[in-house]
Amino acid sequence: MFLDLIATFAAAFAAAGVILFLVRVLRIPFPKWVVPVGAGAAMLGYAIWSEYSWFPRVAEQLPDTVTVASQNAESAWWRPWTYVAPLTSRFIAVDRTSIRTHEAAPDQRLVNLLLIARWQGTVTVPVLYDCAGARRADLLRGAEFAEDGTVANAQWRDLAADDPVLRAACAEV
Repeated sequence: MFLDLIATFAAAFAAAGVILFLVRVLRIPFPKWVVPVGAGAAMLGYAIWSEYSWFPRVAEQLPDTVTVASQNAESAWWRPWTYVAPLTSRFIAVDRTSIRTHEAAPDQRLVNLLLIARWQGTVTVPVLYDCAGARRADLLRGAEFAEDGTVANAQWRDLAADDPVLRAACAEV
């Protein structure tokens, strides 16, 4: 976040420098208000570019074993351009190297989901998916595995059969 702030100010100084170069060296007459307006426009432009390029930059840096399963695109009134092109501010990725199964329950998969959001740390959440039953159980509170592969104390949640995270977790590796 601090580096984005520095980059925003650098864009403002660069834009002001270009305008001052045009005024002083090339003798192009501009009104005095052009320098601060140009610097402000450069700051706004950099901020918008940084927000929209965040998701592609982060997704590109993920290892090949991590699949982006779902992304959240949102709009906000204080960013009116997001009504034209919604902004991705967080997404869910499936770490395929973490997928575990049990021979007694082959349709169930234990998966680590990566919850990645802008300006926040990545959170890893263990989730159990029932691929045949299209449901999931979050394994954060009190769920335990028995010797036969079943899960005790799991709170199952039904999912749509076309849920993108379910499909990514249940896809063959």
